Amino acid sequence: MRVSASIDVAASPQVVWDQVSDPTRYLDFMSGITRWEVCSEDPRGLGARYRMSMRVGSAEIGGLVEVIEWVEGRDMAWTSVTGLDQRGRWRLRERPGGRTHVELRLSYGVAGAGFWGWISERVGAPTVRGHLQHTVRHLKRQVEQEQTRRRAAARRQAGVGTS
Repeated sequence: MRVSASIDVAASPQVVWDQVSDPTRYLDFMSGITRWEVCSEDPRGLGARYRMSMRVGSAEIGGLVEVIEWVEGRDMAWTSVTGLDQRGRWRLRERPGGRTHVELRLSYGVAGAGFWGWISERVGAPTVRGHLQHTVRHLKRQVEQEQTRRRAAARRQAGVGTS
């Protein structure tokens, strides 16, 4: 099953990347994620591993994932090592006006479960799709609010020095 969500964020790709590439922030904006922990020596970059779980209905699904693609400021992709068969990707693209188009993709499958696996993939898809849509909206809100706070702090600091 493949699901995705996308949104435009009023921030540069690097500012958005700082959020999506930092595993310590995932529980702050990822919807449905009940567990996200670093399981590798390096917390970021190619080869980084995370144990993750997502609530889908009454079940928690997930497993160990590894980052298999890392293009600084643009793309991060992962695949499952153990647990639910999954592949995911963050994709960031610069837009005019200092904006960033953010896409979060996830494909998953219940390996070896035949017809019942196919049914469970389809039953869970609306929930997973909803989690991805909420995630990109939470990310947008978090990044844009942080940008607003930084600009306000810079204005206050500039005003303090001129009095």
